[in-house]
Amino acid sequence: MEEQKFDPRLIILAVFALVAVGIVAAILISRGGSDSATTASAGGCEKVEAPAPKTVSSFVFLAEEGFYDDLTFHRIVPEFVIQGGDPEGTGTGGPGYTVVEKPPPNLAYTKGVVAMAKSGAEPPGSSGSQFYVVTGADAGLPPEYALVGKVDKGIGVVERIGDLGTPTEEPKQTVLIESISIERG
Repeated sequence: MEEQKFDPRLIILAVFALVAVGIVAAILISRGGSDSATTASAGGCEKVEAPAPKTVSSFVFLAEEGFYDDLTFHRIVPEFVIQGGDPEGTGTGGPGYTVVEKPPPNLAYTKGVVAMAKSGAEPPGSSGSQFYVVTGADAGLPPEYALVGKVDKGIGVVERIGDLGTPTEEPKQTVLIESISIERG
């Protein structure tokens, strides 16, 4: 079988432009002054989960400090998640601190959701620098992972990265994060 050729620079730039959009939305929502776990908009819009403000602030801080520059998506599981943000590239590294912000009990990790990864030993809502984007319809995860945002445009790029995964969760090729930029609205 012929290996698919992707330009990793284009993939990463597109994904992180989309993640940045989700983060900006998360920042704007978190500044809305609501302490509620959910936010409802006027005009008949559906009720959506609000991202965790401390978690989003930590992610933004790390991105602006260049922490994510030149890191990889070290874990790619087809139809489940793509995961990055580990300076060790092994799934064990982090920024040297942890934020804990327990997610709401009814949070569903569906396609495009961006959340923070944690080990099974850590309490719900714990996060450092590792994040994932859900690539399957529903990851079926318990509500234990802090919400950052959701990719709402360009999910095809996320899916292309997901296609580079294997059953052993190792990427077929290196998928590099050149940088993450944050835009404020």
